[in-house]
This record gives sequence, structure tokens and C-alpha cells, in this order.
Amino acid sequence: MKIRYAAIALIPFAAITMLRATVHAQPPTKSVWDGVFTEEQAKRGGGLYQENCASCHGSELTGGEMAPPLSGGEFMAGWDGLTVGDLFERIRISMPQNAPGSLSGQQNSDILAFVFSANKFPAGTAELPKDAGILKTIKFEVKKP
Repeated sequence: MKIRYAAIALIPFAAITMLRATVHAQPPTKSVWDGVFTEEQAKRGGGLYQENCASCHGSELTGGEMAPPLSGGEFMAGWDGLTVGDLFERIRISMPQNAPGSLSGQQNSDILAFVFSANKFPAGTAELPKDAGILKTIKFEVKKP
């Protein structure tokens, strides 16, 4: 039983490590600090988050017994230097845990906008796209450039 929990916990870290090693065809041209989502999108994402994610990741995005936090230092450090597309793909293929891949691209994008808002990234005038290729041009950076 302990081995199963250890394996479940190690899978996300292995995925992050592999993503860090990935060479992207087009380098990021924007940052999460450039206002890549709208406040309205983050509000929609908040409802979707509570409905689909909060039972594991916590209503305050602080994580749970089996799920990592989606806010704060641990979350930020884990994705720093990767792209928003990398995070979007992780969500798309593995979440929600009880029905991976069941949410639409728009729903995943809205949830991601909510996560960014909760982590105090600024909102902008255009919605976060639902296309992973476009999202790979947006760099996830902990520190404002």
C-alpha cells in the first residue's frame, strides 16, 4: 500500500522533470506576468475548480492528502521556468483524478486562469487560450521579469 502511494506521489515529479528536459520548437515570447487571462475567465474557472478540483487540491488550493498545492511556494517552484502549455497539458491528461481528460480545453483553460489569479498573477484583456501550442509560448515565471 505504501509503495502505491509513493508511486502516485512520484509520477507528477517525474512528469515535471521530463517537461523540464523538453526542447520547445518555439521559445516563450510572453510571461504569466503579462496579463494572459481575464478576471471574468478566472471567475468562471473558480466555479469549475470548486466543482472538479477542490475535493483533492483543497478549496483554498493548499493541497490535500494525495494532491499537491496549486498555490504558494511549492507550486510556484515546481513550475518555474516551464511554460503555461506544460501545465495545461498536465491538467488536460491527468485531471480530474477520478475522470482524467473529461474536461474540455476551455474548462481547463478557465481553471488555469483561476489558479493564476489565486497566485496573484495579473489579469489582462484577453482570455487564456485553450490551445496548448499557443500556451507553450507563455513562460511560467515565479519572479516578475
